[in-house]
Amino acid sequence: MHTTDGIVPAGELRDRMARFRARMDADHPEWELAVFFGRINLYYFTGTMQDGVLLIPRDGDTVFRVRRSYERACDESLFPEIRPMGSFRDAAGDLEHPVRSVHLETEVVPLALLERFRKYFPFDQARSLDLQAAKVRAVKSAYELACMEQAGEIHRRVLEERVPALLQEGMSEMAFISAFYSVMIEEGHQGVVRFGSFGTEIGIGQIGFGESSLYPTCFDGPGGNRGMCPAIPLLGSRERRLKKGDLVFVDAGCGVAGYHTDKTMTYMFGAPLPDDAIEAHRRCVEIQHRIARMMRPGAVPSAIYDTVMADLEPEFLENFMGFGTRRVKFLGHGIGLQIDEIPVIARGFDEPLQEHMVLALEPKKGIAGVGMVGIENTFVVTPAGGRCITGDHPGLMPVY
Repeated sequence: MHTTDGIVPAGELRDRMARFRARMDADHPEWELAVFFGRINLYYFTGTMQDGVLLIPRDGDTVFRVRRSYERACDESLFPEIRPMGSFRDAAGDLEHPVRSVHLETEVVPLALLERFRKYFPFDQARSLDLQAAKVRAVKSAYELACMEQAGEIHRRVLEERVPALLQEGMSEMAFISAFYSVMIEEGHQGVVRFGSFGTEIGIGQIGFGESSLYPTCFDGPGGNRGMCPAIPLLGSRERRLKKGDLVFVDAGCGVAGYHTDKTMTYMFGAPLPDDAIEAHRRCVEIQHRIARMMRPGAVPSAIYDTVMADLEPEFLENFMGFGTRRVKFLGHGIGLQIDEIPVIARGFDEPLQEHMVLALEPKKGIAGVGMVGIENTFVVTPAGGRCITGDHPGLMPVY
């Protein structure tokens, strides 16, 4: 399926809205009005990422009111009802009757924006629709899978074929990241990666030489990186230079038409790593394959997590999925328009997997004096188990 023009098909938009309404009816039978402000959900439901508000009354027609740019929204979106808006006052007349409660993105909408909206849409209760939207987005359509498969092939080609030629002794982490980013763009990456977690910023991923990949960060993932400075704890160091015997850790997102894949590759530069690091890495690859085999419709993410973790011996669990006390409590995560979506291979995620959900699996282990070994690839849930769309290289690629 061709996706490079970026125009979301009208049938795709209709199906998404129908599934969202059905989910709201099931979870909140008395809902009156759903409202979207966040750019990611606006794009998902309308096909454009312009500044506006999407009004979805339970018993009325859906309207997308656009502040800026209305012209662009009309040009790139096949959504059936787009109207201009100077302020929320213009949109107030779109509702046939007042409502007492509004469901909205409580993880996204700041209080000041809510109060401005409430001035023209008075209501008593603000309730969350974050989970309902996330559940609808979790099951990918053929159109979405096509976008993600394109991203996955770019990911495979760059990390498995092109990165080794970029690595040069004496280069800084920042120099490598600059070259890596340029190649990603050249190969078709959209240029940005997006997260849903509040305040999360990232350039292209977590990338580092040696123990830089263990350095603590605020990011909720097993790896680490030093970044440029305390104000920009992203990208890489200008001072850390690549030397013989270094582990190179590359955990990066790739996107096409808004849709991401996630992949981690590791490289041994100039010399092999110590045997214990190589063995730990091999175990992580085995764990990824085991989880992937379990990724069938009906499998429960929390049960997968508990099953896998219960079979790991205490000595291996030390520094597994992190380093020291900085360990995360998941083995994989949903992915799509954002890197961090549901479902998550973790405790508390008890709803069964569905066909065409997409998850990134990332078993990793920190090794003192070496860095973060392990692997990550993106898989589609199928009746035969997880289908990898980002390549099958086992990592620890020698670059001598």
